[in-house]
Amino acid sequence: MYNILIINAGSSSLKYQLFEIESSEIIAKGLAERIGIEGSMLTHSAKDKEKLVITEPMPSHLEAMKLVLKALTDPEYGVIKDMKEINAVGHRVLHAADKFTQSVIINDDVIAAIRDCIKFGPLHNPANLMGIEACRANMPDTPMVAVFDTAFHQTMPRKAYLYGLSYEAYTKYGIRRYGFHGTSHKYLSSRFPKLIGRDKKDLKFVTCHLGNGSSMCAIDGGKCVDTSMGLTPLAGVPMGTRCGDIDPAIVPYLMKEMNLTPDQMSNYMNKQCGMLGLSGVSSDFRDLWAAAENNNERAKIALEVFCYNVKKYIGAYAAAMGGLDGIVFSGGIGENDARVRKLCTEGLEFLGAKLDPERNKGRDKEMRISADDSRVEIWCVATNEEFEIAQETYELCCK
Repeated sequence: MYNILIINAGSSSLKYQLFEIESSEIIAKGLAERIGIEGSMLTHSAKDKEKLVITEPMPSHLEAMKLVLKALTDPEYGVIKDMKEINAVGHRVLHAADKFTQSVIINDDVIAAIRDCIKFGPLHNPANLMGIEACRANMPDTPMVAVFDTAFHQTMPRKAYLYGLSYEAYTKYGIRRYGFHGTSHKYLSSRFPKLIGRDKKDLKFVTCHLGNGSSMCAIDGGKCVDTSMGLTPLAGVPMGTRCGDIDPAIVPYLMKEMNLTPDQMSNYMNKQCGMLGLSGVSSDFRDLWAAAENNNERAKIALEVFCYNVKKYIGAYAAAMGGLDGIVFSGGIGENDARVRKLCTEGLEFLGAKLDPERNKGRDKEMRISADDSRVEIWCVATNEEFEIAQETYELCCK
């Protein structure tokens, strides 16, 4: 029996899941929140056991990790007797630039590389490092793996990842397209071919990870050949609060007009735009649909803009790959919003992609939603990033 602990550390939070890898089962999971803030709390739930809530001060991720291990080994609420039953730990890490093309066992050099990429992921990489350091302090003898959001996209050809800037911007400063949600797109790159009974090497398809943060990925022969997010997760389709692709000249123009500093402009584009900024209502699609049904014109506009951009990326990637065999919807919106899926595929019949309205109303975690006469397979597949991290950790540490 192999138990893999998955850690996803944020600036003031620490999510975790404990997998029994051979059965692919989550045996415990939880969230430590308000780390370093008054009112710290750990919520822990385990298979066939009551939920445990611990309200203790957590000045740092170190104390949070101690409480996580305490909950996992608790005689009443825990699932293991001793920390030695945790065979390995997998850490989700946002940005590795082009330093790593796959997941790696964590050592001092890996930590140095993650630290060096803080300039590209200033909100996420420091938190990821805090999670790693907390685990190393509490579990010094347990092997650990870094699973990077950027790694799956490292197979992109240079024509896809280079921007039209001076070449020195790339060679001197590392400015290029990196892409994110890599663990989700990688999971879907393997799962979708299995669902339709075909070899992934023979397929060209587009994965649509649609949530508060959304990204598209063109997958040819099981490898990423293009993706919508760029140097940072701000690029691509407009998202919950992020603007997505814009004319770069807008940035200095608005900075002058609104009297914004670079940090304020970044905050504006990341947290005040997208669906929230367009609608003036919410970043939540449930709120947007409710407002649209009440004839809120701006909510309608936001939904139209989002779905139009998703559809535009699907068409662009079909052209880039020279064909299209499948479209896969995933993420919180992609998996649960049938109306979004409908709008995103309307008009794609010329590519051979035809949605079945009744199938699209289904609620299964994995379902074909294309019509019988659709040449392109359209599916809704629940992503499983944590399982992908667990699998990669197991491959590196436990086999």
